[in-house]
Amino acid sequence: MQLSIRSVLPAVLDSVSQVVWVVDHRGDILYTNPAGLAALGYDDAEDLVGLPSHEILHPCRPDGTLFPASECPMLQPAVTGVPTHGDDEWFRRRDGSFFPASWWAAPIDLPEGRGVVYSFFDATETRELERARRERDAARIRADESRAAQRRIMQGIESVRRQTARDLHDGAQQRLVSLLIGLRMTRDMLPQSAADAAALLDRSIADAQTAIDELRELAYGVYPSVLQVKGLMAAVESLTERCAVPTSVVGEYPRRLPTEVESNAYFVIAEALTNAVKHAHATHIRISIELKEVLRIEVADDGIGGVAQDAGSSGLTGLGDRVSAFDGVVVIESPPGRGTSVRAEIPVPE
Repeated sequence: MQLSIRSVLPAVLDSVSQVVWVVDHRGDILYTNPAGLAALGYDDAEDLVGLPSHEILHPCRPDGTLFPASECPMLQPAVTGVPTHGDDEWFRRRDGSFFPASWWAAPIDLPEGRGVVYSFFDATETRELERARRERDAARIRADESRAAQRRIMQGIESVRRQTARDLHDGAQQRLVSLLIGLRMTRDMLPQSAADAAALLDRSIADAQTAIDELRELAYGVYPSVLQVKGLMAAVESLTERCAVPTSVVGEYPRRLPTEVESNAYFVIAEALTNAVKHAHATHIRISIELKEVLRIEVADDGIGGVAQDAGSSGLTGLGDRVSAFDGVVVIESPPGRGTSVRAEIPVPE
């Protein structure tokens, strides 16, 4: 059996793709398999046998500085009797070009003394794969950081919206209401003969009421209080009551979500609805809201369609930014003459 193994060993060494070198106690090459020739660009084993392995592989570093054989870690097993390994070495081909290499060196007892068995391979592809992986990971990290920054910006905007709406309601709006009440009380106290003063007060009362109505509309557009109090479905239903195009709301919304998610979804719907009213020439708009594993929302109209895929000219550009900030996706379908559908899916936080 032992003779059989020895007889097939040369065939095994000739067939493997891994480089196998044997060097003597001086570091001179005693044997190389075909893979060892191909790795360095040699044609025949006689071109290498008898030559110093260190001088063949790396007499100098890629920057041109000399690399003394006394410092070569691949020769150390001949002295220490301990195997070694390295991944950051550079070897020189026959044509003078260098390549990164991973190598293994182990001691071997030879008749003349302890030698070394080398095995190494060209690590260029491995390093390229590693570099590509690092770049991919870095790109993913940058994308995650970008989404996190977008999310913080969106959360900051929604916080400012809520605060602004509260300030408008509690500040200027309440002052106007007090003014309106005072004007009406003053109007009621005037005698019937003061016609000019009464007319002036009537105009002031009308102006105050108009200002209150406009301020209420502004506060609602900034951040509707119903969204914070009753949630997304109620806020969207309230939005449709003010829409110039007949609009229906369908779907299931069984529970509340974090404020920033509901607010983001509401303004996606509001913006899509506004664009449908302005550009679609629709006779009906349908809003669908469904909350399961993700929050799915859709605004579909029966208008003229034909919205460009990038939606740049239709005012829908910001929808993708809004939804992607929460790791969601937006799909816009708008075949000419068949209406437009804006669908968004937003992941639901646990």
